[in-house]
Amino acid sequence: MTNFDAGAAIDALTDLDHPVKRKTAEWAAENLDDPTLSERDRDCRFWAEGWTRAAERGITALMVDPGYGGGGHDVIHALLTFEGLGYGCRDAGLAFPLSTQVWTMQPLIERFGTEQQKQRYLPGMCSGELKASFCITEAESGSDTFAMETSFTVETPSGQEGVEPVYVLSGTKSYITMAPQADVFIVFATSNPELGQWGVTVFLVDAETPGVSVGPNRPKMGLRTTPFADVSFDRCRLGPGDVLGSIGSGASIFSSAMEAERAFVLAGQIGAMERQLDDAVTFSRTRSQFGQPIGDFQAVSHRLADMKLRHDNARLQLYRAAILDAQGRPSMEAAALAKIQASEAAVASALDAVLTHGAQGYVTEFGVEQDLRNVAGGVVYGGTSDVQRNIVARMLGRRGG
Repeated sequence: MTNFDAGAAIDALTDLDHPVKRKTAEWAAENLDDPTLSERDRDCRFWAEGWTRAAERGITALMVDPGYGGGGHDVIHALLTFEGLGYGCRDAGLAFPLSTQVWTMQPLIERFGTEQQKQRYLPGMCSGELKASFCITEAESGSDTFAMETSFTVETPSGQEGVEPVYVLSGTKSYITMAPQADVFIVFATSNPELGQWGVTVFLVDAETPGVSVGPNRPKMGLRTTPFADVSFDRCRLGPGDVLGSIGSGASIFSSAMEAERAFVLAGQIGAMERQLDDAVTFSRTRSQFGQPIGDFQAVSHRLADMKLRHDNARLQLYRAAILDAQGRPSMEAAALAKIQASEAAVASALDAVLTHGAQGYVTEFGVEQDLRNVAGGVVYGGTSDVQRNIVARMLGRRGG
């Protein structure tokens, strides 16, 4: 069991104005308010300066061991920080890749990496100088995670004792977050597709490795300021020092990455839900129709109440999963429930925000419709809502047995 401060967890859970969250939100509103956001959203351009500012704030170093340049904070502190970031930073395309770096990439290297790998990557990731991409999805595999075609072969020189094997990696990963910006790729590949999950190994592949090529940025519905591209590996030659974990351990590494982190990456989205609610409440008080504020109409007031209910429920589910994870207890079912609740609630509430703002919610200039487009991906990435429901159903079946 990890160190767990029950009092701190209760404070985080019950205090919507928690100092860590509030200070981060205030900092983000002041330092990440980019006037070019609408233009960058239209053109699908990443804000590198925003990443640098977040790194200087310590966001990219939150949970990593201080020995590698990290802040050494626990999961509760990190969730509060990303809630505040989501509230104060309207560029979800910046907040999201920061989340994946902190919640997925860094923990995998810290948990499964060798000391040499940790020293090689973690300090740079903490400082913001290095960015990583998680490469598992392929065009034809989708939710069938381990039905991958990216493969590797092993070349072992015969008759030469003490010579290390070479792993030759080939294949293409699709829809990869931050691929055009990445300095290192965490790549899942199989030694034999017929082995399914048992044949999967994870490699750390530097972007400058011969044979690595990144496709063009792919425009998408939301999170348009987050780079998104395919990555191809053409007979990339890797050594034992590039293997994360051990040969054949890819499935367990993936399970570790997704057990609770699948929900934690939505912390920023929950912060954004709270901001959308506050904006909608303010608008409903100042916008008048038929001689009265629109908030006085029951239909509007009930819509706001529903937004509040969804936000609080999603937040409770998220922190429940975090508390279980911090205690070292199984959190897969709780994380799947939190992922469903947070992602689907965010879509519903973002749509309610558009309805509340009316025409101002539909046109681009006010940014309300952008929030709706940004949260739509939450029901897909990290495992679709259907996959999450399958996880919950499977866990219930085991319980019943």
